[in-house]
Amino acid sequence: MSDSSPVRAAAPVLDVWCDLQCPDCRSALDDLRVLRARYGDRLELRLRHFPLEKNKHAFAAAQAAEEAAEQGQGWPYVEAVLARVADLDREGEPLLVEVARELGLDAEEFDTALIDGRHILIVDADQAEGKAIGVSGTPTYVIDGERLDGGKSQEGLRERIEEIVDRLLAEGA
Repeated sequence: MSDSSPVRAAAPVLDVWCDLQCPDCRSALDDLRVLRARYGDRLELRLRHFPLEKNKHAFAAAQAAEEAAEQGQGWPYVEAVLARVADLDREGEPLLVEVARELGLDAEEFDTALIDGRHILIVDADQAEGKAIGVSGTPTYVIDGERLDGGKSQEGLRERIEEIVDRLLAEGA
């Protein structure tokens, strides 16, 4: 049986390399919200972990974000943690569990996940891939093979991402 319905092209993917203890990543949230509002499900936003060595709680935060994703609240958790970057610097891992509790997630499972390290391989793989493609700071975006470094300045990056997404969507139409 043949299906004559048009095949919908896959949505463009925007990889967002992020450190959840990074103030610049917190600032980038506004741009990500604008992109989500503008494109909805026509753009796939994909969080990629790149915890920086200078941020002592970033690796644990990345693992916690993976647990949140497993519990169905990945982006809300990421946004909640980034909103409290300064608190994370002071409070560390207890804050990660507290944020989970505030979002109605299984906080005990978060605590267990941080102890047993079940998400370490995902975080390590993201970080290794980021290094391999030249990510050196956060936030860094990759879309259609183009790497855009937001660690120094966010200025103009959202507009550049929109240009690329608009082109990709037009080509796929």
